[in-house]
Amino acid sequence: MRWHFILRTMGILLSLLGLSMTLPLLVGFIYHEQAVRIFLQSSGITILAGLILIFFTKRLDFDDYINQKEGMATVALAWCAISIFGALPFYLSPEFSLFSNAVFESVSGFTTTGSSVMTNIEMASKSLLFWRSLIQWLGGMGIIVLSLAVLPFLGVGGIQLYKAEVPSPEPDKLTPRLSDSAKILWMVYLFFTLLEIGFLYAGGMPLYESICHAFTTLPTGGFSPKNASIAHYNSAYFDTVITVFMLLAGINFSLHYQLLRGKPLAFWKDTECRFFLGFTLIATLLVTWDIYGSVYTSIQDAFRFASFQVVSIITTTGFASADYEKFSGLSHVLIFICMFIGASAGSTGGGIKCSRIIICLKYCYRELFKILHPRSISQIKMNNAIISDELLRSIMGFLVLYFGLFIVSSVLLASMGVDMLTALSAVASCIGNIGPGFGTVGPTENFSHLPILGKWLLSWCMLMGRLEIYTFIILFVPEFWKK
Repeated sequence: MRWHFILRTMGILLSLLGLSMTLPLLVGFIYHEQAVRIFLQSSGITILAGLILIFFTKRLDFDDYINQKEGMATVALAWCAISIFGALPFYLSPEFSLFSNAVFESVSGFTTTGSSVMTNIEMASKSLLFWRSLIQWLGGMGIIVLSLAVLPFLGVGGIQLYKAEVPSPEPDKLTPRLSDSAKILWMVYLFFTLLEIGFLYAGGMPLYESICHAFTTLPTGGFSPKNASIAHYNSAYFDTVITVFMLLAGINFSLHYQLLRGKPLAFWKDTECRFFLGFTLIATLLVTWDIYGSVYTSIQDAFRFASFQVVSIITTTGFASADYEKFSGLSHVLIFICMFIGASAGSTGGGIKCSRIIICLKYCYRELFKILHPRSISQIKMNNAIISDELLRSIMGFLVLYFGLFIVSSVLLASMGVDMLTALSAVASCIGNIGPGFGTVGPTENFSHLPILGKWLLSWCMLMGRLEIYTFIILFVPEFWKK
């Protein structure tokens, strides 16, 4: 394990993070806020820490190959460092008195979870709320991926960094050069972000709020500068625009690249995309049927709010246009299932991912088929490609770890005095990087009342979920640190 490589990479990332704090600093100047001092201090501390790490690791040669262990350790430790230093603006602001709350908000932002401990969001400074949105936008496509795009020298052997961060069982590499693939992903990401800003602003949403909401829609984050989230606007137009862009964010970004290159059938030809859109449509229709008459008297309203909430949860965005806890039991079950399924691989969404669900279902069918035809030889395919045994084992192991983490974390949170419904939904929400849950962490409430130890536990769950569990949990395997 070459610690000089890990520390130098962390130093570069912290320096970039400190520079990114100049954007909310600019917002503070525009609105003449006292929070300017907070971002000056936070930026200075973060850049200084980054430069110190860079200075003491000068002997690093980036032309060296990065092995898998170094890639995983770098990504895991870098995300921890970024979350802690990213918490500085929160901790120095009057809205946060506890460091644990500041770290929770920072982790929730960078992992695009959207769970919050802020009790009165609209009272905070615009620069702090902008930072809250910006860290979700940075974390959505990936901080390492951004670094690979703007710092090409990290791309030498950086495929291990890329694999450790990108939320996908088998990350796509769009071009032979990794740095070019990273640039393409970020360009598509930026294009959709600017497009959504334009649509929201054209509909009458103020520019500042349009930017904040676009910054948290495309990464499927869910932070909003309004206490009531999207419900604040009570606008069918805004609901529709955000629903469409949440769906786009939940689709593999490599398919968007193909579409923009003139391949209109890219979505239809992809098995995972068809499954994702089909399941979303069926769940939306079922919830619409369930709440029509009992919650909403108009079929248009029922479909509008059902589609928004289903898309918001399955893409793990977490925006709220209505209090879905007032829906009936069937809707609750469907929404809870959506928390686990998640979006497509290669998207900015969280959860288990549709591709894993499809492969798992095909594996189960193959086992049933073998019972009837013991001598048969069958292979699992997806998009006409054979799923290797290595990838199949990886997916099955991931599912075991995912649900194991869910069960253990739920038990631990419940042991801290949290009721069962809240504990189960809070853990499911944080591992899936969703945001709101049920019970006392529902769409109209927040996570501020949870015990401090519970917040650290959920912060850990958010990081584990964002980096697909393996990248973090491998650090606790003793063999990982042996030569």
